[in-house]
Amino acid sequence: MTKQNNPAQHRTHSGAGLKIIPLGGLGEVGRNMTLLEYNRAILIVDLGFRMPEEDMPGVDFIIPNVSYLKDRKKDILGVVFTHGHYDHIGAIPYLLDKIGNPPMYASGLAKGIILKRQDDFPQLPKLNLHQVKNGDRIKLGPFTVEFFKQTHNISDNFGFFIETPVGNIVHTSDFKFDNNPVYDLPTDFKKLESFGKRGVLLLMSDSTGAEEEGHSLSEEKIMENLEEIFKESKGRIIAATFGSLINRIQQLISLSEKYGRKVAVDGYSMKSNVEICKRLGYIKTQKGTLIKPNQMQNYPDSKVTMIGTGAQGEGQAVLMRVANGEHRSVKLKKEDTVIFSSSVIPGNERTVQFLKDQLYRQGVKVYHYKMMDIHAGGHAQRDELRQMMQLIKPKFFIPIHGQYSMLFNHAQLAKEQGIPEKNVLVVENGQVVELSQNKMAITKERAESNYIMVDGLGVGDVGEVVLRDRQTLSKDGMFVIVAIIDRTTGKVKGSPDIISRGFVYLRESKELLYETRKRVIDIVNKSTGSGGAVNWSYVKDSIRNRIGDFLYQKTQRRPMILPVVIEV
Repeated sequence: MTKQNNPAQHRTHSGAGLKIIPLGGLGEVGRNMTLLEYNRAILIVDLGFRMPEEDMPGVDFIIPNVSYLKDRKKDILGVVFTHGHYDHIGAIPYLLDKIGNPPMYASGLAKGIILKRQDDFPQLPKLNLHQVKNGDRIKLGPFTVEFFKQTHNISDNFGFFIETPVGNIVHTSDFKFDNNPVYDLPTDFKKLESFGKRGVLLLMSDSTGAEEEGHSLSEEKIMENLEEIFKESKGRIIAATFGSLINRIQQLISLSEKYGRKVAVDGYSMKSNVEICKRLGYIKTQKGTLIKPNQMQNYPDSKVTMIGTGAQGEGQAVLMRVANGEHRSVKLKKEDTVIFSSSVIPGNERTVQFLKDQLYRQGVKVYHYKMMDIHAGGHAQRDELRQMMQLIKPKFFIPIHGQYSMLFNHAQLAKEQGIPEKNVLVVENGQVVELSQNKMAITKERAESNYIMVDGLGVGDVGEVVLRDRQTLSKDGMFVIVAIIDRTTGKVKGSPDIISRGFVYLRESKELLYETRKRVIDIVNKSTGSGGAVNWSYVKDSIRNRIGDFLYQKTQRRPMILPVVIEV
């Protein structure tokens, strides 16, 4: 299918190559950040974070490692943002000082969300943030970026047509093709086709749906099915979705207005986004539609809709608090209808199942996407990915945005579509790709791309050692041994104190504790028996190692052992 472009369309400076350096988003979902570098001039695409994995207790977010940009602030020409999801904009507050507050370019909605979030970081300088719209072109050094609208599950989503000295690059952003979107414009296929005619050296395309055969659902179908639920529901409707899924929130508001329902919006991120979108005109409501959650009781149940966060089973989100009876304004009734208008993010299956079970126990009616089509993802599936390649007709191809299996399957799809195998690369975070008019290859150069973890106000201070300690504490607990040593004799005074947290219940483990104390006394007395200066660090290490082995032998568990030795 793919025709090779006319080489004359890809002008290049003699021998100069363009570097493409992903620092996040390849081999994972989220943490999106990519650098384009030509003659040391750098253009950044997105600054996103990702949520922590299950084995990262206490970690709030994971952000890209930007060590590659150390001492290179002057080389950064600017940052262009695809859209307002946090996996594309969420790392801004944590990376701003490291990249030097360069010019940033975002759509109206993305700009609004970025600025709203900056309110939580008053210590940071004012952002050098510029608003762009569909069709705008900006020149940043050797790069000219044209912004073009792409359909996604958030408004104002842009792909990029980037003119570089070596040739044209198309970056699709997250996208899907929807001929009948609701409250949004359909994909501009003529625009995509025009890019193909202008000549595209490299296509970098969203891979999140690359393992799903067929075509993504249209929002028109979702709207029809949601309306069926509204027609049948006699009590309150409680709908949970992503706080950033603006179109779905608008659908739920419009259906509520059609069926005479007031709407209460709850959840910090959702309330913030609705406030921004109302101000910017992305969400429209009739006067008096929106009420506060504590006002729901003032209306008949059949005249109330609640839209909130928590469709992924998050512990403190709205829906979980409602299900657990912990919400201050809403207590479930058997006539209620609960809608999960989202798919389950991989890794959240267990918490979502627990949440559904809690709801069913209370007799409410529950709808989710496996029962009927009430959620459409925002990512192209294989039919759409094929179509994108057919429209763009790239010479080279790099799959982006997705787990490794997604990238791999998208690359296979590109080869099936006629792009030569040597022109298709599966790239991982930190690898440096060099692109010229006639060649694309992964070089030996590497950029650091390991996880940087954010915990509260700390950025990067939770490393592998701290994380390993937290994992140990969460699995086997801690065991503190306090030994008082007589300075004159070097012997243990009395019986060592033992504190156990998350390991054993002290009252039911008296024999184990007796044996442990005996061993501690024996270890200390033997270490100090020869007289002279005592190396207390060695003594504590001996207690930690030997008591650790003893406890594992008795319990098959390895708690974190903290010996405390006090001379008196």
